[in-house]
Amino acid sequence: MKKSSIFGVIVAVAFCAIVAVRVFAPEAEEEEEVLPVVETETLQKGDIVLYRDLVGTVEPADVVYIYPQESGDITGVFVKTGDIVEAGQLLCTIDTKLVESSRLSMESALTSLESARNTYNRQRALYEAGDIASATFESVEASYKSAQIQYDQAKLAYDYQLEYSNVTATIGGKVEQCGIEMHDNVSTDTLVCVISGEGSKTLTFSVPEKIVGNLSVGDTVTATKSGSDYQGVISEISSMIDSNTGLFRVKALIDEGDALATGSTVSLSVVSDHVANADTLSVDSIYYSGGDSYVYLYEDGIVRQVAVEVGVYDSERAQILSGVSAGDEVITTWTSELYEGSEVRKQGEVADTQVTE
Repeated sequence: MKKSSIFGVIVAVAFCAIVAVRVFAPEAEEEEEVLPVVETETLQKGDIVLYRDLVGTVEPADVVYIYPQESGDITGVFVKTGDIVEAGQLLCTIDTKLVESSRLSMESALTSLESARNTYNRQRALYEAGDIASATFESVEASYKSAQIQYDQAKLAYDYQLEYSNVTATIGGKVEQCGIEMHDNVSTDTLVCVISGEGSKTLTFSVPEKIVGNLSVGDTVTATKSGSDYQGVISEISSMIDSNTGLFRVKALIDEGDALATGSTVSLSVVSDHVANADTLSVDSIYYSGGDSYVYLYEDGIVRQVAVEVGVYDSERAQILSGVSAGDEVITTWTSELYEGSEVRKQGEVADTQVTE
């Protein structure tokens, strides 16, 4: 047989095989394409509060610095650092070198006063009997009054010197510092003791201009030290920038802060931003591209991409300034089929399938 005849037979057989396969092959099964299911939400009214972590320094709410009123040698020290004292309690004594001299002056003035009083009493009896002239009695009376004034002045000077020699606590509280010892010579510039009031402490911290505008006297702050929280209330906000830090100084009063050591640092949080009754969406429903934000809306089974303007946001909710209206259904779930014009099914709707061959 010729080669050309054999080749023709092979081609014919192959053609028949292909036709047979197409004729007798089972028809392709129909496939059902299920639309992706999404969940939606609408705008919700709510407050968004942002906090800023800061560091503050603990100080006594009431603190006094005790200085002597007169110079002299320390003759007695009756407290030490860490002691708890009451108002009026004796802290130390000072030999001012003037106590004794003022006492002698007072006693001398008292002797003169008693002598003048005796003379006055005798002369008054004579005057009332008409035995001396009124001018003479008036002179004696003036001398008596002068002696009384001199004694009062001498006694006041003595009392002051006695007070100056006994240094006492002006408030009750804890002795934070006591830097004197027996026989020290002190002057009016020598710091004897530092006393902090009991109970309340002041927390001082600094904030930038962006935050200070969100703070008000009376706002609460939370301070944390060694795992314990302490609640405080802002008592003072400076209206002037600190030239050293470029920040605004703020003070908060902390009740029951005995456990906080004076001068220690604590961590605290304050409100850095706050919006009330804002239109909000969950942050998971918002997408970003090139710095622009957008959401996907559900409209009768079709996805629409819409640009939105986002305001303040926290870890859960974001303020929506524009782009979404009340009643708009915003898709909150993600799927690879989420794009402009795609078809989706909302959670809870009856499935609507598409058939493809």
